[in-house]
Amino acid sequence: MTEIAEPMPTAMPVSLHTGDAATKRLKARYAAERRFRLYGILAILFACSMLVILLSTLLKEGTSAFFQTEVKLAVTIDAGTIDPQGTGNPAEWDRGAFQTLVTDALYKAFPDITGRTEKRDLRGLVSPVAGVRLGQMLDKNPSLVGQTIEVWLPASDGINQIVKGGIDRDLPEIERPINDKQLAWFDSLEQRGDVKSAFNTTFFTASDSNYPELAGLLGAAVGTLLTMLVTLAISLPIGVAAAVYLEEFAPKNRFTEIIEVNINNLAAVPSIVFGLLGLAVFLNFFGMPRSAPLVGGLVLGLLVLPTIIIASRAALKAVPPSIREAALGMGASKLQAVMHHVLPLAMPGIMTGTIIGMAHAVGETAPLLMIGMNAFVTSAPDSLLASSSVLPVQIFIWADKPERGFVELTSAAILVLLAFLILMNGAAIWLRKKFERRW
Repeated sequence: MTEIAEPMPTAMPVSLHTGDAATKRLKARYAAERRFRLYGILAILFACSMLVILLSTLLKEGTSAFFQTEVKLAVTIDAGTIDPQGTGNPAEWDRGAFQTLVTDALYKAFPDITGRTEKRDLRGLVSPVAGVRLGQMLDKNPSLVGQTIEVWLPASDGINQIVKGGIDRDLPEIERPINDKQLAWFDSLEQRGDVKSAFNTTFFTASDSNYPELAGLLGAAVGTLLTMLVTLAISLPIGVAAAVYLEEFAPKNRFTEIIEVNINNLAAVPSIVFGLLGLAVFLNFFGMPRSAPLVGGLVLGLLVLPTIIIASRAALKAVPPSIREAALGMGASKLQAVMHHVLPLAMPGIMTGTIIGMAHAVGETAPLLMIGMNAFVTSAPDSLLASSSVLPVQIFIWADKPERGFVELTSAAILVLLAFLILMNGAAIWLRKKFERRW
């Protein structure tokens, strides 16, 4: 008999998508995806935490600068003191005599103080340039001459910081800029109701000063505005014209490729290099004035020019070729097709890139330092050739000063600059959303 052999078991084919190995691979892929998401969340949390720390630090240090401690004094406006010539012309008044009037009013408020040292300490309650505030008041209302008026004058920086908590009044006397006697006199004024905390309008209406209680941003803000106008007038037309030529008219050859590569590289050049260029060309060669908004605007215009060219070329590329073909098919010339159809459609992207470039320029400090825009300027510029400062340079100057009052002014100025940058970026987003076209 022939035995029938049992069929040999055949091995089942194992799929790559099943089995233990496939399950492990799948788990590894899911784990990698979870890790990637976790890394992304951690990166966002880190960035947000740094932003929160930055803003909270600036708000903590800077909000106090928007308020100023003031002291009320009864000041007798003696005509013989401020106008010894008797001309009656405010332009010929003795400006230094206004501080004398303030000092006399302070002595009258504390008649018991007679010693020379005590009088010197007493003068430390009010700003050593409080007479400037009094002079500005009389310039607006000269009829007050000869009268005794009650006027609120800025307290000294030491008193201001004691009131705001910037300096602990419980520190040992030797570690405070205000001694115990001055604190007692100030408390006496406060009990009389002659001390108040008012909004610091000087911060927005005055220019730089060696005294923090009289320092403001007006000069730097006007200088920034003039500088940005020059920057925009230089960079926008040149940048858009260069982008239109390179994107629409220039032949595609080695020469234009070299130009494009160099424009892209210029966008990454350190900003101080542009400052050196401005120093060599505009100041040393052409002899333009230092610290002028015109020179600052020219330097910043060169700085943001590559950014505007790159953004404009990207906006022109985004316009569908059918727009050009339809215009040419209707008989328009190449120039008409570009100027009447392509450029208007690309304008939202061009404007967005321009505003981002301007926001970049408004925060630059290094190139402006090279052309001398760190000068001490106590008035707002009245022309493009007048000496001026700008906001970032003003922040740099204040940050280098030792007085405690300039610390809060520095933070407050940074808040103003950030608000300006947020406003510009908000405008860029609004323009993009309003004029955006989807193809």
